[in-house]
Amino acid sequence: MRNFDGSGGPGQHVDFITPGKVCVIVPVRNGGTRWQEAAAALRAAVPDPAMVAVVDSSSEDGSDAVAAAHGFRLQRIAADTFNHGRTRQEAISRFGGGIPFIIFLTQDAIVKGPDSLLRLVAAFEDPQVGAAYGRQMPHRNAGSFETHGALFNYAATSRTKALADAAKLGVKTTYLSNSFAAYRASALFACGGFPDHLILAEDAYLAAKLLLAGWRVRYCADACVLHSHAYTVRQEMQRYFDFGVMHAQMPEILSRFGAPDAEGLRFLMSELRYMSKQAPGLLPEVLIRNSLKYLGYRLGRHYRLLPAPWRRRLSMTKGFWGAAS
Repeated sequence: MRNFDGSGGPGQHVDFITPGKVCVIVPVRNGGTRWQEAAAALRAAVPDPAMVAVVDSSSEDGSDAVAAAHGFRLQRIAADTFNHGRTRQEAISRFGGGIPFIIFLTQDAIVKGPDSLLRLVAAFEDPQVGAAYGRQMPHRNAGSFETHGALFNYAATSRTKALADAAKLGVKTTYLSNSFAAYRASALFACGGFPDHLILAEDAYLAAKLLLAGWRVRYCADACVLHSHAYTVRQEMQRYFDFGVMHAQMPEILSRFGAPDAEGLRFLMSELRYMSKQAPGLLPEVLIRNSLKYLGYRLGRHYRLLPAPWRRRLSMTKGFWGAAS
């Protein structure tokens, strides 16, 4: 068996995850019992716990102790200093120096089987792949909205996306999720690393930068985690307000890859079909949810016109807006 050194070139083969070649970074904040499960699954998936670095944002529930108990490297930061992009970039500098591949997980993503990390990193056998992301499947006992969202966004078939796919996929070309994603460090640095000015979607931003620079993004359907969210209707609206803010912050993404309206309509039609078969009693909620998501998104696109207290109230990412007024 040979190590994979990430230097590029054809014919390479990823034999195993090994220290010095892969670093796994997990931001954590009050992860609770799900983080306990995720940490145990992650420990089982790596040969050396020192390959995992946890950045804990002042947890009050012992999440940092869970990381330490598994032997993960640990950094504690003040909760009000967390930023989706900057915190990840700083973690790479602190823990990933000289390591060719960086994997990101979130605290509620449970690695499904010990081979999922290996399969994700195997995407880099293609020297043109700058980033890869795995399949997210709904958590056990997930509700209908959670389940449909995971099924819609994560197909059972792998694919590689290039800039040319934007003509067909539109803004979906930039889809990438740091809940379970890996980056070729050289490509990430060449594109300037993670941004620190965005409210969220630092992963989509970097995917766009990679694609525009000629790299490819790989979706690995055989690399899986359990990850889904049981958002309330209000939380859905707040999250889509944040997406609107993000698109207002980087209009170059929309100008190059197109607006998300067509994708939103495709999601709505898919959700209506799914609920018609699986949970017809939820059909009215489908319409309410999607109407409020659209409203939230449009308000986010015009957030600069809103009073500062409204921005924070409408947002799920309240820390982005500073202290409450």
